[in-house]
Amino acid sequence: MALTLAISPCPNDTFVFDALVHGRVPGAPPVEVTYADVDVTNTAAERGAFDLVKVSYAALPWLLDDYHLLPCGGALGRGCGPLVLTRGDAAAGNVAGTEGAGGAADLSGATVAVPGDRTTAYLLFRLWSAQRPPARIEVVPFHEIMPAVAAGRYDAGLVIHEARFTYPRHGLTALVDLGQWWEGDTELPIPLGAILARRGAVDPVEAAGWIRESVRQAWADPAASREYVLAHAQEMEPDVVDRHIGLYVNEFTADLGDAGFAAVEALLGRAADAGLVPRVSRPQTSSSRATAWTS
Repeated sequence: MALTLAISPCPNDTFVFDALVHGRVPGAPPVEVTYADVDVTNTAAERGAFDLVKVSYAALPWLLDDYHLLPCGGALGRGCGPLVLTRGDAAAGNVAGTEGAGGAADLSGATVAVPGDRTTAYLLFRLWSAQRPPARIEVVPFHEIMPAVAAGRYDAGLVIHEARFTYPRHGLTALVDLGQWWEGDTELPIPLGAILARRGAVDPVEAAGWIRESVRQAWADPAASREYVLAHAQEMEPDVVDRHIGLYVNEFTADLGDAGFAAVEALLGRAADAGLVPRVSRPQTSSSRATAWTS
């Protein structure tokens, strides 16, 4: 029976899962893959729609009754956090401030487009803005955010992934780097996307082994996945694809390790303290016991 997998079409996911998807991981079952934005997979995971699924770390408190958190395959790192973008001119409306790390930025009264209400980007934004005057929030499909901010339909937009490399071509300015703020405040990496294994459908230890082997093959022979990655890269230029993979596929992709688990614990613990998410039990900070997380 085929394993159902849901990942984004972003280069980091297709690069990581290429060998698994294409049957090059010894002992792994055939894979039926669905490509979707993370806001879509967050919702699908609540329905138990997939055996393996990429979700936002911010969504974990609603999913851990039905899924194991795997210690590999996700997106977590440094210098890769979400950005709050504006037009950077007088037409930016209610937005004020130019502090890249977010210290002086003022979004009071502004309308901010965000890519999903359970995305890690939005959770980081809510933590950052907790002591600031509120902004108006609208959920907008990720690929529409930068053009909409550039057109003046929103005062600001919260973006992730390749937008870090491409926002200047839209005439936009980075008002806040939430990753820079998070790292400065916690000294921890930024937890963005997690891989979950559905309880009762797939053994989490076996699944972690398949994914680690897929990552190992991706690093050993990057050219093997090139055609597959570019086919799903949503018209990204090859140099942007390479920078995307270089930033988001790193040591935490192969193993979260103690620093990775500490980052996830800090994110969800702070969010629970602020009343933004349900509290989850304290995890074991060891990559071999990733499945110890419970809601």
